Amino acid sequence: MPLPKETAWFPAKKYGFGWGVPRRWQGVFVLLGYVGTLIAGTRLIGKGPAYYLGFVIVASVLLFLTCWWKGERPRWRWGEDER
Repeated sequence: MPLPKETAWFPAKKYGFGWGVPRRWQGVFVLLGYVGTLIAGTRLIGKGPAYYLGFVIVASVLLFLTCWWKGERPRWRWGEDER
């Protein structure tokens, strides 16, 4: 369940679908952890590109689920809301 706008780690994008730059420090750490995980996972390229691709997919799904859980409700937006 998405959090209210005041407590959401990830705000919804103003245009388009998804989330923008983290609003709270927890979101910044989640994003830095994601980038660090991808960098650390580059060691898997030596085993074959498919291993790294699978690793990136799993890490990205976990980031998406975290954004869904701790972010505002994503929906297609065309700018400022009147709600």
